[in-house]
Amino acid sequence: MVTERGTAGVASGTRADRRIRKASPVRAPSPRMRDTRPMRSSTTDRRGGVRVRRAVARDARRLTRLVTTSGAYEGPYAPMVQGYKVGPDYIEAHDVHVAVDDDGLVLGFYALVLSPPELDLMFVADAAQGRGIGRLLVGHLLGQARRAGLTAVRVVAHPPAEGFYRSVGAERTGTVAARPPAVMWDRPELLLPVDAGP
Repeated sequence: MVTERGTAGVASGTRADRRIRKASPVRAPSPRMRDTRPMRSSTTDRRGGVRVRRAVARDARRLTRLVTTSGAYEGPYAPMVQGYKVGPDYIEAHDVHVAVDDDGLVLGFYALVLSPPELDLMFVADAAQGRGIGRLLVGHLLGQARRAGLTAVRVVAHPPAEGFYRSVGAERTGTVAARPPAVMWDRPELLLPVDAGP
């Protein structure tokens, strides 16, 4: 389990221990990961049958499943998401948004920390890769950051996701050194200008 802030990628992420607790065993995801109860959050962006809405506490299990089953964290990256949990308290305390299809299937999500401005988490479901979900989420994130008066957002990327962030306008600013045992590899640090766009 990662205990430090700042690994974001198309599949990525961490926050401090106090917000991400060790998960109990996670059941295999259902084929649809659907909650049929009406949502209280508002829809903010839409593209091709996919909408972005504010996450709510009851999304926690689905978001945790998305993190822990991510193909981007297989092999040497697997320890980073073992026992990872996106809890209801994390969702309530942060600017977390989800991309869902018309059937309510969660396709991806992001978490934006406003102070200091940083993309804390961003994941796109393996089955949704290549559909523009990551770009939709980044576009939404930039809108949220703009409304909050931010000029840029820091991204500490999962190494394989650096190219994606550069493709949406982020610029490399450095490298965050590995911190074993939580993070065993160096990670690219980028800055995403709020006036950038996918």
